[in-house]
Amino acid sequence: MKRDGFRHYSVADIVIGHIDKALNNIFCPQTAFRKYPAADVDDDELSSEQKKKAAGLMRVNHAGEMAAQALYHGQALVARDKTLKDKLQHASDEEVDHLNWCRRRLEELGEQPSKLDPFWYAGSFMIGIAAGAAGDRWNLGFLAETEYQVVRHLEGHLQRLPEKDKRSRAIVEQMKIDELGHAHLAEELGAAKLPEAIKKGMRLTSKVMTNVSDKI
Repeated sequence: MKRDGFRHYSVADIVIGHIDKALNNIFCPQTAFRKYPAADVDDDELSSEQKKKAAGLMRVNHAGEMAAQALYHGQALVARDKTLKDKLQHASDEEVDHLNWCRRRLEELGEQPSKLDPFWYAGSFMIGIAAGAAGDRWNLGFLAETEYQVVRHLEGHLQRLPEKDKRSRAIVEQMKIDELGHAHLAEELGAAKLPEAIKKGMRLTSKVMTNVSDKI
């Protein structure tokens, strides 16, 4: 439908658009906006045990980026401020890079993403809508806390990845830089400080996803 030169989307258009976006994120490699961080890094020979450990960690990271995509999409869907919607879209574009980098590294290690990716996406999308519905400041607060928790999670992975796995390390290092930038951006835009109970609930949810996606 068009009115005065602008297209007005129906609820059906929006729902179909998000279903299409979800299916593409879950099942199809997306176009990366930036260079693969491991492109110029030597691929050192890893033992089968080292590959298995690295793959488990990168599978967790891929699942986390799948959840991040859904979270941003849900938040942007109900965000009230257009500037915030644009910022969320930009952050989402960077998360697409992360998603593709993790998927590519898993393929290099001879492994596949988590079989529960559809579940991670659906759950995170609903959480994103709930956070956005609470208001833009709470939306931003949830985003900032999520990213700070992701940064700590990535720091832990850098300690656990095999020392010889420089390619995975290069990917995780760049992801860490980006995620910290997203947290700072949310704070600059006026993020509210979340209650400690919500932060603990977020950490618990993250722990469940991490433990399960490492193996499935």
